[in-house]
Amino acid sequence: MDEFHVDLLIIGGGINGAGVAADAAGRGLSVLLCEKDDLANHTSSASSKLIHGGLRYLEQYDFKLVRHALKEREILMNMAPHLVHPLSFVLPHDQHLRPKWMIRAGLFLYDHLASRKTLASSKQLKLPKVVEGAPLKDKFTFGFRYSDCYTDDARLVVTNALSAKANGATILTRTECKKLARVGSHWQAELLDKNTRKKIKVDAKGVVNATGAWVSKVLNAIAGENSNAGVKLVKGSHFVVPKFYEGDHAYILQNPDDRIVFVIPYWNDYALIGTTDVSYNGSPNTLKISKDEISYLLKTVNTYFKKQMKADDICWSYAGARALYDDKSPNPSKISRDYHLELDDREQSLPILSVFGGKITTFRTLAEDVLDKLKPYYPQMKSSWTASSQLPGGDLGGKSYQEFCEDLKRVYAKLPSAMLNRMAYHYGSNVFKVLGYAQSTEDLGDCVAGDLFQKEEEYLRNNEWAQSMEDILWRRTKVGLICPRSI
Repeated sequence: MDEFHVDLLIIGGGINGAGVAADAAGRGLSVLLCEKDDLANHTSSASSKLIHGGLRYLEQYDFKLVRHALKEREILMNMAPHLVHPLSFVLPHDQHLRPKWMIRAGLFLYDHLASRKTLASSKQLKLPKVVEGAPLKDKFTFGFRYSDCYTDDARLVVTNALSAKANGATILTRTECKKLARVGSHWQAELLDKNTRKKIKVDAKGVVNATGAWVSKVLNAIAGENSNAGVKLVKGSHFVVPKFYEGDHAYILQNPDDRIVFVIPYWNDYALIGTTDVSYNGSPNTLKISKDEISYLLKTVNTYFKKQMKADDICWSYAGARALYDDKSPNPSKISRDYHLELDDREQSLPILSVFGGKITTFRTLAEDVLDKLKPYYPQMKSSWTASSQLPGGDLGGKSYQEFCEDLKRVYAKLPSAMLNRMAYHYGSNVFKVLGYAQSTEDLGDCVAGDLFQKEEEYLRNNEWAQSMEDILWRRTKVGLICPRSI
């Protein structure tokens, strides 16, 4: 049986677990993270792919969350300039829903709640006179434009895991925590490698339970700890269709039920549409979009756009269970997206901290708060550092992302431009580790699928914990979108 002795055991390999692992390892703690499936296997790869303040949260008077998220938006653009990019949103005004003055006021707050160095401020639009209005039905004559950011959620998780690894952390995927108990002067965990069925023993001074939808199960059933905090599972579903409008902007569509639906440009040729908010009581292991959710999203899109979408247009769909802190709100859309941290230190020097809720946008500051709560137990812990750091691949040599991409195409002039664009986004400056001295696709080995070749597959398996083709085609890359459905 393998044995590890660490300062901190982190259970859960989603964005919160990976973010905490990166921060903790950078502060000088010895860290082991275990994840029962793949990194970002569940909720953290099922988001709307946005780094945003949450414009609609202003209606719920959650100014703290919005300000927090807007501040993080700026930080993440600097931390990962290859992964976090500005995106313009168009909000067509429907006079039967929110009045213009309310939207103007909300956008004014959105522009000014936090400092904004890069993104453009909001403005009003006469839709018939701008390209953004062309695909919309003629009845929508007035709208607004504002700025947020988009990302690849699964790659953001992996990149944080790479940061943790670079600072000495051990990352174990497909490794489930089966037992967890306070034993003497430490926590003792028994892990199971799901591939080899080999047991692993871990002794740790503290534990972070960042298991999302499974947080209560790990806390109550596995660790034997009682908690008054609860999780409310809210299912969010999306689907992808061929892109049906010109331009790189997104749309945010209002619904009579006070919810909103995003239409987001996705990998050049596609549009991502979502999300839903449905209370969910089933297993979070295998989630799929329902027929009712498809109908809901199609109805919303078809209310606004001239081009009418139908279920047959869907190329891909996914669903995830957001594990929100249960604030007893009866409306899933009204439950706070802010996080709640619960620290149990009844044994004084043996803490277990459980993470409830959270947004992908605020993962970094969540990790800071986790480590600040644990600091009394680790006097050797260094101070916070991530706000001024860059994630692996984020050092673009002082160039803008666009300049970096152009330089990459000059260095690899004989490789396909579209492939280089994809890889620059996925890997940033680490792309050179993937491509090496390749000067043609023949130098990259056999074609695996789409524009993914053997050399990239080997890099992902050897460096980024990828084990299956699903890991590679859908989480490490999105090459699955351009592959035959049989792959």
